[in-house]
Amino acid sequence: MGKKTVNRSSSNLRVSQKISSRFATFVLVILALLLTSILVFAQGGDSRPRRSNQVAPTQPSPTPVPRTTATSSSANKGTRSTPTPTPTPTLGPGQVVPVLVEPPPPPILKPKPTPTPPTEYGEGEIVRIDTDLVPLNVRVIDRNNRPIDNIRQNEFHVFEDGVEQTINSYTREEVPIHYGLAVDTSGSLRSQLQSVIDAAKTIINSNKPGDETFLVRFISSDKIETVQDFTPSKDLLMDGLDSLYVEGGQTAIIDAVYLSAEHISEYRKGDDDDRRRRALIVITDGEDRNSFYKQDQLFARLREEDVQIYVIGFVNELDKESGLIRKSPRERAVALINKLAGETGGRAFFPQSIADLPQIANDIVRDLRAQYVLSYYPTNRAHDGSYRAIRVTVDDAPGHDKRIALTRSGRIAVRGEAGVPKPPATKLPATKSNINKNP
Repeated sequence: MGKKTVNRSSSNLRVSQKISSRFATFVLVILALLLTSILVFAQGGDSRPRRSNQVAPTQPSPTPVPRTTATSSSANKGTRSTPTPTPTPTLGPGQVVPVLVEPPPPPILKPKPTPTPPTEYGEGEIVRIDTDLVPLNVRVIDRNNRPIDNIRQNEFHVFEDGVEQTINSYTREEVPIHYGLAVDTSGSLRSQLQSVIDAAKTIINSNKPGDETFLVRFISSDKIETVQDFTPSKDLLMDGLDSLYVEGGQTAIIDAVYLSAEHISEYRKGDDDDRRRRALIVITDGEDRNSFYKQDQLFARLREEDVQIYVIGFVNELDKESGLIRKSPRERAVALINKLAGETGGRAFFPQSIADLPQIANDIVRDLRAQYVLSYYPTNRAHDGSYRAIRVTVDDAPGHDKRIALTRSGRIAVRGEAGVPKPPATKLPATKSNINKNP
């Protein structure tokens, strides 16, 4: 009995040892598998061959070919390259750019084909333009900015460089108006674009027989485009307005005004006594970011042109925080807009909301119509390229508010001989032959 018990105990012990041995082996296998998995995971994947992380060397990208734009002086003779201007990096105090770059090309007013109007002069005919006669478009208002339309010629006084001039002609009759609409279609006017278009349509609907208008959209210096050139057709102008769209870019207001004012001034019908009023209506937020022309170049050019500028400035969205020695973006925009209007005898408007636009459009139409046209032969006949300051005054009427005359602030006595015959300024190409020249 005792031996059976001992044998059974020994047998149980051997079974227990065998089970323990197998269990230990199983545990070791599991641990080995876990350790292997951990090592594989740490090495970034399974044991299959992996793709190399090295990147094959790439060939250098070819240099972009500059876009070409046809010049107006040789539309059928060739094109010129217009590379996109290299953006200037923002530099801190004392920093300099370690490379020399070519200056950006002058901006070009891009044409859009337009129906050619009837020619009003013969083939090869030379048109003589009196270069001495100085025309002035004069607005007369009271202290409340209300127009006054009952001024007689002898109540006007014109001064050039402080010397009173003899008024050669005077008219209160309505004459045709040639004007441009230059619309800022950069992203800053995205929310107001439709209201701007509606206001522009109000202005165009006021056109009378003989009036002609052209339409420009502008963003950056390389995106100043003639949507519709000079035309009396309201339908073509309305279609042009409906085609406007917003596009990103660095706004070039100075370039747009420079080119548009020049185009208006050069568009003449070829008659000897062309007294049509010329105006430019600009709709923008007023923040110039990257123009080719500088302000002094712009205003020097405007003094050579008899173009009144009206500006509708949406400046409320601009930053009004200024630095110690630098004006805020809003202050700079307001200053530019006021100077554009003041230097040319026009007017600046700063709508507080889009609800103000219909009234502003009506005020512009009223101002364009309620004007006097004066002209004089200057006592200083020198064509020396000098600047001549112009001032017009009006006698006060007894018992009435003070009367204020508004006109351009001066002119440039263009170099050259007086009375030299000149060819027509244009037969309606939308661009200009001298646009690539720096002023």
